[in-house]
Amino acid sequence: MNKIVSIGPAPTSPLAAEEFVPMRDGVRLATDVYLPNGDAEPGDTILIRLPYDKSGTYTFIPLVAEYFMTRGYRVVAQDVRGKFRSEGETLLFVNEAYDGYDTIEWITRQRWSNGRVAMWGDSYYGYTQWAAVSTQHPALKAIAPRVTGTQLGEPVEHRSNDITRGVEWGVTYLYPLSYFHSQDAYFWELDLDRRPFSAQVEEVLAEIGSRSISYDQWFPRPVHLRRFPAGSPFDARPVPVLQTIGLWDNCAPLSWADVAEIEKRPVWAMNHFLRIEAMDHESFYLGDPADARVAERSVEQVRGELPRMLDAVLDFFEIFVRGKGSASDFPRVTWALAGTEEVRTSASWPPPGTVERTLFATSDGHLATAPDIAGTTARWVHDPADLVPSSVDNAFAFLLDQPDEAPIGDRDDVLVFTGDAVEQEVNLVGPVMARARIHSDGPVMDLFIRLLDVAPDGTALRIARGQVQLADASRPTAVEVDLGQLSYRLAPGHRLRVHVSSSDFPEFIPQPGTGEHPWSAVDVRRNLQSLMLGGDEPLMFTLSVLEES
Repeated sequence: MNKIVSIGPAPTSPLAAEEFVPMRDGVRLATDVYLPNGDAEPGDTILIRLPYDKSGTYTFIPLVAEYFMTRGYRVVAQDVRGKFRSEGETLLFVNEAYDGYDTIEWITRQRWSNGRVAMWGDSYYGYTQWAAVSTQHPALKAIAPRVTGTQLGEPVEHRSNDITRGVEWGVTYLYPLSYFHSQDAYFWELDLDRRPFSAQVEEVLAEIGSRSISYDQWFPRPVHLRRFPAGSPFDARPVPVLQTIGLWDNCAPLSWADVAEIEKRPVWAMNHFLRIEAMDHESFYLGDPADARVAERSVEQVRGELPRMLDAVLDFFEIFVRGKGSASDFPRVTWALAGTEEVRTSASWPPPGTVERTLFATSDGHLATAPDIAGTTARWVHDPADLVPSSVDNAFAFLLDQPDEAPIGDRDDVLVFTGDAVEQEVNLVGPVMARARIHSDGPVMDLFIRLLDVAPDGTALRIARGQVQLADASRPTAVEVDLGQLSYRLAPGHRLRVHVSSSDFPEFIPQPGTGEHPWSAVDVRRNLQSLMLGGDEPLMFTLSVLEES
């Protein structure tokens, strides 16, 4: 039986006064109000709505509030509906739009509010900002979502006419069992060697003595949640948005999908500002020294990191909340060139000066500028009993470990293709796409592609990745794999390498080889996977390179 740990709410910060704010249906949400120096005079407010305990140590909201108050902002931090001290049903995503509106309305009626509200936060509390935007409260003047997306946490949709679709994250079914089971948070370890995984969930729910509504809505028959009952946030009145994306954030594809939606709407694009940082979901940075990369950061460490996390946000709010300056005073795109200490700005992303370069995987294991003339087939075995392991225990904190992924390439079920060492630095800036023709003797095939930077000592850092699922793998099919966006300097003497596989476990739920649902499958079967090299449909990669004089 799994050992289950439950975590309840921490004590309210002595800097805050807790209020219980009524929503339109009478449910009251626990809300901490921080007033700088106890000043009850009207001022600008920053709202943070999150499910991770407004007073807890995981998101250190009291320290964030303290930092915001140094610039004169009132701060309102709220446990979302059904979480920790808040009343109501614990349910992912669906109540955040109108709960956000009602909370903003409540703020505007307080004597310490001047009627101007901004929102800030990461991940789920970045999502709550987009939800509030969808309801178009006139007092919401700007938002600053980090490492998030409007489709955060949505299970992969399996439609009968899909040729390809996404590969399901392992966290998809675990998240509603941990943070969204009930008011408290519950943590337990999935036994990765015991199938079906769904049976372990039932054991845990039986021990807790109650079910998770959100889990039951997603498994075994997913319900399409009405996240935005007032309409898509991108169809709402635009508000200025400073969007922060981490280059190593596992949720970055969701962020880039929102960027693509914004670019389709000229008025929204005019209000959109982008920060691209060399960090992961938990705000560990590539360039951090080893002694700064610790799983449990101290109060002193957190305080030391707040300026790089919040100063740009405060500068943004000065312009778009307080009206001190104009939009032209803030860079449209700010981007870190990973592998250097450079932070650059540009008017667009990718920045001007990028050109496409194409590389081809060849039968002798190279990445070359031209494909093999003759087509050949590379094969490997996907064995659900011996899966390619994920390189980190916590996918949200990839840069905490910055793992060497070279050893993964030693496995027989991983194809490896390596380029020549570059003689001069190469700035890889912009999108990376792969195209492959694949099939399997199993019914469903997952394809994982990882792009690595191999140093002269042989260690390999993953710099981009993507994955796709072929719904009917019985016949050869051309697929495209989006590997995301790069902003990375390949140093002289370094080489690019590609790893191709059919699993990345436990970060992604692996195919059992039988075509059954991977979460509930009991039996497993090995599959022989095939991929074309050379000929008319080679495995090829399109990268963006920033050329500079």
